[in-house]
Amino acid sequence: MTAPLALDPARTALVLVDLMDRIVALPLEPRKGTEVLHAAEELAAFRAAGAPVVLVRVERPALAEQPPGSALVAGLRKEGDVEITKRTIGAFQGTELDARLRRLGVTRLVFGGIATNLGVESTARAAADLGYDLVFVEDAMAALTAAEHEASVRLDFPRLGTVVTAADLHLTPA
Repeated sequence: MTAPLALDPARTALVLVDLMDRIVALPLEPRKGTEVLHAAEELAAFRAAGAPVVLVRVERPALAEQPPGSALVAGLRKEGDVEITKRTIGAFQGTELDARLRRLGVTRLVFGGIATNLGVESTARAAADLGYDLVFVEDAMAALTAAEHEASVRLDFPRLGTVVTAADLHLTPA
């Protein structure tokens, strides 16, 4: 973990991955989905600083109807948020995410969501390839096992960006 990290809200977006009822309800580690959701809601204070909030949700391709609980958790989305529907593990492939972020002038992404090693990491890897600066909020993520979460947070994410806790983030104009 690092010292406090100052972020420019004009260039930073919060990206929250797969905070849907059916995913938040899974047995997750090292924290429950409801704890991830609470942390994500706290991070959504990015809105008050003028930073965009991107809410990503997954739809299973080739299904006429999605499984129950496939919408974002009620109350998470606020007016002005960007909602992206992905049909792959990551949120960039086949979506307008990159174009929308570029139009907003975003150069840095702050990540939270479920699952750390799947949707979050896949989206982050694509973001790194596209040249975004990355920040990972460890206490705003969970995976199906603690080992999977830890592998991403301790091994992979530090190679892609900066790993912090929610308390380490400070939005301040540059």
